[in-house]
Amino acid sequence: MNNIEKKRFKLSIIVPLAFIIAMWTVYFFEYSLHLKFYKYGIYPRKLYGLPGIITAPFVHGDLKHLLSNTFPFLILSSGLFYFYKESAYKVFLLVWLVTGLWVWLAARSSYHIGASGMVYGFASFLFFAGLISKNRALAALSLLVVFIYGGMVWGLLPIKPGVSQESHIFGAITGLISALIFASKTRKVSYSEPNNYNFLNEFSEPKCSDTNFSSINYYLTEEKDEKKSE
Repeated sequence: MNNIEKKRFKLSIIVPLAFIIAMWTVYFFEYSLHLKFYKYGIYPRKLYGLPGIITAPFVHGDLKHLLSNTFPFLILSSGLFYFYKESAYKVFLLVWLVTGLWVWLAARSSYHIGASGMVYGFASFLFFAGLISKNRALAALSLLVVFIYGGMVWGLLPIKPGVSQESHIFGAITGLISALIFASKTRKVSYSEPNNYNFLNEFSEPKCSDTNFSSINYYLTEEKDEKKSE
């Protein structure tokens, strides 16, 4: 990896690391001060649940929940910023805000917390964008996402209690829509000049023209005593 690639890699992890540090900081204060932050999650169709669109990804039910989101979030969002640097910020914000908005509009009447909706959004974007762009290296990245995170598909099904499938589904849909918007603007690499073609360069530096697993996502039901349910 040359100096340019090293710099590019470092830049690609700044936003993901900052987001993860915020997630862990919130959990640290919640745990150490014996607080309950689940009310900062998304509570659908209630005005007091609307701010959760912004805050819900930073709130997690327990340490296992936080850990299950941390590494996939770091890997997938870093991939987003590395391979789609010109549209990464737009995709990141769309996945974050639009997924949360759809959860608020259409999900079950429970507190929805955690960042797994965003994780599903990033995975969905990377998969579909690689297919749509018709870039061989990015298509290979799509297959890699499927190979590593293919098990995430089970998170779309209502098979586990205490899991917000709505966040997963809406995140995946938002990722697909983002891919349709931004990946279609990716310039196709020409293979008619074999002397200039290098697969590794194509993989490390995809050309973009536009300034462009967690299966565990707890939801918490609101009860009269306002205690969380498991």
